[in-house]
Amino acid sequence: MKIGELAKQAAVNIDTIRYYEQRQLLAQPKRTPSGYRMYSKQDLIRLEFILHAKALGFTLEEIKMLLLLRSDQSSCEQVKKIASSKAQEIELRIQSLLNIRDTLLELAEQCGREGKEDVCTILKAMEKDHE
Repeated sequence: MKIGELAKQAAVNIDTIRYYEQRQLLAQPKRTPSGYRMYSKQDLIRLEFILHAKALGFTLEEIKMLLLLRSDQSSCEQVKKIASSKAQEIELRIQSLLNIRDTLLELAEQCGREGKEDVCTILKAMEKDHE
């Protein structure tokens, strides 16, 4: 299949496929005599793997490592460690986002309570204390 067909089946932009080739996540495809890139069903499967791993929060470098481990049938324990580490990283991000949300809700609650002010209390809270 040509690059447009691959992009359509994977629901991505053609430039995404080219970028993954540049990053060596996808192998350089065979070309027809007229220069068209030709992709196989295996290329589609690999592209879908990349997209799914990306949706799970893995970076492109991590995905590259997963692709290497994917070709090694005895790598399940390593993949488990990587997945557990990613889950812990996501948990930390969730906690950070919850703290940010709580701070914003607290600031919004305080907004306007002090009466009319020249400077919004939320904007004031975001400034560094220079005193």
